Amino acid sequence: MSGGIFSPLENLCDLDNANCHPLVCFLCHEQYEHPCLLDCYHNFCASCLRGRAIDSRLICPLCGQQSIVKGNNGLPPEDRLLKFLLDSSGDCEEEVQCANCDLECKKQEMDTMYFCNTCNQPLCSKCREETHKAKMFSCHEIVSLTKHTKDIHKKCPLHETLANVTHSGSSGPPSFRESRAHCIDIETAYMQGCEKLDQAVMAVKELQTSTREAIVLLKAMIEEVRNSADEEETSINSLFSNMQEKLAERKKMLLKAVQSQYEEKEKAFKEQLSHLASLLPTLQVHLVTCSAFLSSANKAEFLDLGYQLMERLQKIVKLPHRLRPTQTSKINTEYRTEFAHCLEPLLLLNPRRSVVVNAGGIGPGMSGQCSKTLMVPGCPSSCDKMSITGSIVRKPTMHRYISTKVLLAEGGETPFTEHCRNYENMYRTLQTEIQILKDQVQELHRDLTKHHSLIKTEIMSEILQKSLQVDVQIASEYSSVEMMRSAFEEIWEETYQRVANEQEIYEAQLHDLLQLKQENSCLTTITKQIAPYVRSIAKVKERLEPRAAGCYALSRREKAADAARRSLTQSGITLPKAAHVPGLYRPSLLWDSEAAFILPAWLFSQHRTQKAL
Repeated sequence: MSGGIFSPLENLCDLDNANCHPLVCFLCHEQYEHPCLLDCYHNFCASCLRGRAIDSRLICPLCGQQSIVKGNNGLPPEDRLLKFLLDSSGDCEEEVQCANCDLECKKQEMDTMYFCNTCNQPLCSKCREETHKAKMFSCHEIVSLTKHTKDIHKKCPLHETLANVTHSGSSGPPSFRESRAHCIDIETAYMQGCEKLDQAVMAVKELQTSTREAIVLLKAMIEEVRNSADEEETSINSLFSNMQEKLAERKKMLLKAVQSQYEEKEKAFKEQLSHLASLLPTLQVHLVTCSAFLSSANKAEFLDLGYQLMERLQKIVKLPHRLRPTQTSKINTEYRTEFAHCLEPLLLLNPRRSVVVNAGGIGPGMSGQCSKTLMVPGCPSSCDKMSITGSIVRKPTMHRYISTKVLLAEGGETPFTEHCRNYENMYRTLQTEIQILKDQVQELHRDLTKHHSLIKTEIMSEILQKSLQVDVQIASEYSSVEMMRSAFEEIWEETYQRVANEQEIYEAQLHDLLQLKQENSCLTTITKQIAPYVRSIAKVKERLEPRAAGCYALSRREKAADAARRSLTQSGITLPKAAHVPGLYRPSLLWDSEAAFILPAWLFSQHRTQKAL
């Protein structure tokens, strides 16, 4: 079993309704029968608690606190105080029945009933006269029923006298004589007990008042929490909707930018591809023309047209050909940066945003409370801008304290570091002064409420004056710190721009490396594709090398013959000129061996067939 008997209190009237009759059990809602007291000081009937104990532990049905149960019956001890109240209460019975004639008397007719303390029985007025007239009843004590209170003092079973209240376990007279030195007058003891009881009652009343105030405060905080939760949910939903709208708009813009970049790059690549496609036939035609010219032209024709052909080839090579792509194939819209920029106004990510202390938006983990404004007579105008939360001021977090310590420990001499050093000294001074005032006010409050001491008004005036002075000093320091905002924001803006530039350069470096990697991958692929053609051309070159060597030897012999002819001519000997044999000196073979490096395999084979014909 656990707590949960009472329903939650909804208003202040429920506080009074919760104070049920002190003699009524919380479980059965009937008058207590054999009331038992738990460790949490809640009372229940013995019959209501019977069978609830588990392993000598009993859980309170009202508050859920555990109580240790001793004994075999599994019940807490009997509450003697509550039992006394039950026995002595005049409200315990609605109707009283005469012990002699069984005449029932209602509660409103108690004045006509009597009670015999000796017989311990109620009597009506008629039976009192008839049954107690005899001489044997003359010593009986008869009182009115309304004034009747039962004798709660136990009597010694041996001596029929009052038992010693100081030693309840011993019999009457001997125990009384042994403790005679410790006895005091009953009136004195009664007065002392009343004084102690008054003090205890005052303490309980103070606790009751504090409890009621705490309940009111907690109910107010529950209402504030509910309102704060509603406001927070509304803010979250509103922010989320705005973020979705902004992101949707920026998404459309980015998709349009992607499409625009795609169309632009595709158009540029197609134009470049068209230009290169038109250039390739021109190159092939001139290569074939060059090969055919070298195959069919003699020396004179070669010297006549060869330089013109070479000039044309050089001009073709020097024309501005766009062999490399003018753009990359990567479409980049910087979507992460764009999304972050569109969310900056909503999430207050702008480094130059104005800092506003808001009671309801401090951050997660901080309870939203009503904001207050310092209104101090004689305070500067800047004091009106100070917004504070919580009790009086928002205490500095441990994170701020540690961050400041780390910043100062780094040893960097910057304007902000110097400001933090001066601020810490000033803050500690103000904190010490406020702590002294708090201690004084707490001491005065303790003397006023607990000790009921008189307090001089001069002391209160002095504390108020010091508090106002400290308040003015705080406002002045706040204004000084606020004036530094513009200077620090300029420094922070420069730092932010520098960091942004560094981030941009860093991302560009990564992008360049990726582009180089992509180009190298393309180069590797092209190399693998043209490798078979290179090997084929190399084999053809090897087969043509002997013919080129023979032509080279023939050329050397002709040069030697020309030199001998010139020598003989100078000596006066004239030799007849040999007839020119076409094809005797064919320098095109050497040219072919060099041109084989640039001609495709099929073109070279075609050229070789033409030369053979």
